[in-house]
Parts: sequence; structure tokens; C-alpha cells
Amino acid sequence: MKLNSLLEGIDYKCIQGDTDAEIKKLVYDSRKACEGAVFVCMEGAVRDGHDFAKEVAAKGVSVLIVQKDVDVPEDVTVIKVSDSRKALAYLSAAYFGHPAGKLTTIGITGTKGKTTSAYMIRNMLEAVGIKTGLIGTVEIIIGDETIPSVNTTPESYIVQESFKKMIDAGCKCVVMEVSSQGLKLNRVAGFTFDYGIFTNLEPDHIAPGEHKDLDEYIYCKSLLFKQCRLGIFNIDDSHLEQIMKEHTCETETYGFSDDADIRASDVRLLSKAGGLGVAYHMSGILDMDIEIDIPGKFSVYNSMTAVSVCHHFGVSKDIILNSLANISVKGRVELIEISPKFTLMIDYAHNAMSLNSLLTTLKEYNPKRLVCLFGCGGNRSKERRFEMGEVSSRLADLTIVTSDNPRYEEPQEIIDDIVIGVNKADGKYITIIDRAEAIRYAIESAEEGDLIVLAGKGQEDYQEIKGQKFHMDERELVADVVKDGNFIK
Repeated sequence: MKLNSLLEGIDYKCIQGDTDAEIKKLVYDSRKACEGAVFVCMEGAVRDGHDFAKEVAAKGVSVLIVQKDVDVPEDVTVIKVSDSRKALAYLSAAYFGHPAGKLTTIGITGTKGKTTSAYMIRNMLEAVGIKTGLIGTVEIIIGDETIPSVNTTPESYIVQESFKKMIDAGCKCVVMEVSSQGLKLNRVAGFTFDYGIFTNLEPDHIAPGEHKDLDEYIYCKSLLFKQCRLGIFNIDDSHLEQIMKEHTCETETYGFSDDADIRASDVRLLSKAGGLGVAYHMSGILDMDIEIDIPGKFSVYNSMTAVSVCHHFGVSKDIILNSLANISVKGRVELIEISPKFTLMIDYAHNAMSLNSLLTTLKEYNPKRLVCLFGCGGNRSKERRFEMGEVSSRLADLTIVTSDNPRYEEPQEIIDDIVIGVNKADGKYITIIDRAEAIRYAIESAEEGDLIVLAGKGQEDYQEIKGQKFHMDERELVADVVKDGNFIK
């Protein structure tokens, strides 16, 4: 491939060298630098790629894409751009042959609901024979291949590479979670989404290295709607006006409001042996009664998100109803049926906001006891520990404080911090440092009518201790307890 073909679509200045150069590879990781490659120097949270300019040049890299001045031999072509991270997105799109143009692209942004909505959409489209790839928090799905995710929205090169692999695997469509960081860092630049979806917004990710304040967080979310053809919005969200500010797309809405294009009403909570769900009536563009085997009002919103997209693909009512009735998303209010006498679920709720939302929703089902088991990650904010402890103590009848990913901290010290928060409310609690033993205690001491939540780990299948990740899947830990059978059945 010629360099000038790769550079089409971006503004640049050739500082030295030849734009007609033949290039063999596009890289942004200095460890992958090789003879004849283009290396994109990007500023990162920890290291600056410009610092590796001489090192990669010595490895034979023939072209550098930079946004700062670098000192390299004259035989290395240097291309200067205003934003090398944004340039990577456009370079990657060109490098892989602009694959987004050969797929129907669906992007979902919002504080909550992205993951479940993405799986709902994929299930419906696959059910009508539209082979659909997925990029999200849990995994990347390409045909029959699944790849564990590192970021909700991966680097632009990975996005474009995944699109190309999806086309090669016969996919016609892709649904992906688009995080505020992904938008801020131009990970989805270089193409236009066919559909952009806004689920909801609550204050989150306001921290050094993420977003400086709520206004920036909202602004970054809103960028998706300057980069899609049709925007589909939750009309009930209080931040909708800010999200839609300066949008350039056509619009549709969903929600409980009478003004929504797709409306929900008559919500009913469903309880059955060992499980929970929700039912409601949908009207507007589509009219039907819907049941979902996932609890809570947020499941109503997630399902409306999916229906709002999939009706554009001609998905029938029967397929919509069947897909929603059988949906299960790993680590997202994931029901584990082990006894008809109590309910057990796994959820990723790992901060005070998400835990509060989850426990508040579950209390509406009036369980005999609401039992919440969780821990907090090491080398993270102590404030989060106090907040989560207080939330659980206020809303749950029993809090079981245990270990999460202690990283380089001592698990007992993290638990002690959580207990400070627990003691700010009046809920009963117990501390069990070993997570496997804590889960065993929760199940073996269950009472009829209990609702037990294993919170914080969700889809994770490891525990991070002293820089190492050790295999630990809560589903397997539950299975071990079930095997012994020391609980009410």
C-alpha cells in the first residue's frame, strides 16, 4: 500500500521524506514496530509514543505520524497532524479498506444499559438471519469467535480491524457500545454510524484521566449524534436536551412519555420460582405486550432500545417477543437458577450509583430478605468503598462484605473501609474475606423467599492479586456449592 493512499481524508504536513513511500504495516505499539511500518506516535495516560520515535526508527519503521516534533534519521518520512489519535482512526479505516461502509453500524452510548441493549439487538437481528458482530464491555463477537474485551470501546485500529474480520466472517451488521472515553479519544472516528442510540445519563467517570466535569461527560456522549444518520433517544432522560444539542441526525424517541415514538405503559413486576422479570405494554410505532425474564424498569428501557432499532430491519413481533423472553447477558442481572425457593443473581454493579439502582429495583419485588454480597477493588478510591458500604447497608437486609480485586492492597484493609460505610446505615452485615467462602455462606444460609445478589464482578472470571490474575468465575463457585447441596431446594 502507498502511504499517500493511507493519508487520504486527513489534513497533514510532510515534514521530511516521501508520501509516495510503500508501507507494509500500520502500528501504534512500539513493541510491534518493524521494517517498512507506519508508526503512529500518540500521547497516552502513562507513556507518550513520541518518546519511542528513535527506537522504532532503529527497528526499520519508514514512516512516523506525529503531532509533536521528533528527531529521527532523514530516511524516515515524518507526517505531522494536529491530533495523531484521530489520525490513527482515519488511517486504520483506510488500511482495512473502509470496512464500516460494508456494514450496517449501530452505536449505543449512555451511562447504563449499553451492554444489555447491545445483546438484545444482536439476538433479534441474528434471529432474522442478519449475521451481526458485537463490540462491547464483555467481549468482541466475530462470527463464531469471541474475544475478551479490554475496553468498552477499543482503540480505533482494533475497531476497524474487527469490522474487517466481521465482513470476512459474513457479517452484515455490527452493534457496539460507544463509551464517552471512546468518543473523547476518537476511537470511533473515520466513519458514520447508521444508527446512534442514547440510553440514559447519570454522573459517572468524573475523575482525573476520564472527564474533568459533568459538562464534558455529557458533551462527549453527544458527539455520537453528530456522527450518525439516525439517532434514537430515551425521551425521559433529564439530560436529553444537552445530548441532542447540535445533533446532525434524524431522530426517533422511546420512553414512557406520551410524546415518544415508542411508548411503554402498564408495567408489571413478575415473580416466579427462582426468577424475576417484568412485563409492559408497548404502543406507538409498534403495539404489543412484552415480557422479559430480566427484572426492573431498566429492562423496559433496554428492550425499547432494542425494538426501536430492530423495527427498522423488519424484525417481526413474534421474533421480538421470543428474543426478549429468552435474553440473558453475562454479568448483567444474570439469574442463576439453583432453587425455586430463593433467587440468586450475578451483576456487575461496582460503584455506589449502579449498586443503588440495582438494589432499589430489586426491593420492589418485596423479597423476604435482600442479601447483597460485594467487595471493592484495591488501589482505587476509598470514597467508593464508604459509599458502596452505606448503600448496601441502607437497602439490603444483609450485607456480606468480601474481597473483589485487591490488587496490591491487603483485602482486610479494603473490607475495613467498606465496613465504615456499612456502619453509616443500620443494615445487618457479616465479613468473610474469601469470596468463595462468602458465596457459600450466602447460599447455604439462604431462607425461602430470599433474593441474593453477588455484585461487583459480573462477567469477570478472575481475581487480581499482587499484579497477577487468578482464575475465579462466580458461576463455578456457585456450582461447587450446588454440588455439595447444603441449602434449601
